[in-house]
Amino acid sequence: MATSELLDKTLSLKEVAVGGQRPLDGDGANLKNPAPAHSSQPRFEMQGKKATRFGFGEGLVVLGEKYDNVVVLGGDITGSVMTSYFKDKFPDRFFSMGITEATATLVATGLALSGMVPFFATYGAFAACRNTDMLRISCAYNDANVKIGGGHAGISVGEDGATHQALEEIAIIRVLPNMTLVVPCDFLEAKKATVAVGETYGPAYIRFGRVDVPSFTREDTPFEIGKAQTFKEGNDATVIACGPMVWESLQAAYELEGEGINVRVINMSTIKPLDRTAIINAAKETGAMVTAEEHQINAGLGGAVAEVLAQEIPTPLEFVGVKDTFGGSGKPDELMQFFGLTSKDIKAAVLRAIARKK
Repeated sequence: MATSELLDKTLSLKEVAVGGQRPLDGDGANLKNPAPAHSSQPRFEMQGKKATRFGFGEGLVVLGEKYDNVVVLGGDITGSVMTSYFKDKFPDRFFSMGITEATATLVATGLALSGMVPFFATYGAFAACRNTDMLRISCAYNDANVKIGGGHAGISVGEDGATHQALEEIAIIRVLPNMTLVVPCDFLEAKKATVAVGETYGPAYIRFGRVDVPSFTREDTPFEIGKAQTFKEGNDATVIACGPMVWESLQAAYELEGEGINVRVINMSTIKPLDRTAIINAAKETGAMVTAEEHQINAGLGGAVAEVLAQEIPTPLEFVGVKDTFGGSGKPDELMQFFGLTSKDIKAAVLRAIARKK
């Protein structure tokens, strides 16, 4: 395919986004006719369990079928981060880079600047932490249309231990200019997010996990980059969560509902650009806030929400996350309990936030 044809393909991808731009810019400041900050949703029920990495892999195949300038670079662990799905379906558009994350990111940048839409995926500990310089200078500084998949994220990767349990990538990625950061809550949202990221121009990072987590969203559950979704209404307090902590937050909210406390649960699947409107409205309407993330409590989702509240509407805020420590080796469920990342911990945080409000 000639370079001019590739550029035409890239422009067609840009046009899928609003006016050829990112859907939101400057934390939603230029969104035209924004949707309401929240809407009523029926109760979510578990429909089995499946890891978000499989949604990432299936999303890549959808993109490959729609656009012939989508390519994937493998980092020697294609079967772990499910880029193997794309490799099996489109072998002529898959390139094995070996264990060279930095080189793969540089190659992806070159491909992007030549009109391709490249995805590269590996473990988040390598994709974000080891690879920060390349993401910063090659991808973000050049505003290159590179998509990075960070797999095996969070504490629930389990027995791989602290060195492979990426707990810092949200903090790292969200400070990079031009970068989009998405943390899907379940398998289906991961699939939707992967397709949406591929159809939105600009550098982007998708965080997904290894272990099976509850699948609870539906085909008709809305997903839009830069827009939070309210999964449960409530006026006594708000929990803003991302990734597998959304399910844990829902369980905490449903339990509290039985005790007469109505908690709003917001799925903040896009960490950057952040849906400031949803945060501000929730603070005004509930007066007590909690953030929940499978990540360090420092500088992650909690930090992003705290920045908005400090600027716009100071509100009692409690944090649920890993408390400034490295992970460890163990069964995923045991680690979630040990590090305080369960519905029980979220429930306690909600009660603390409400007490501070009173």
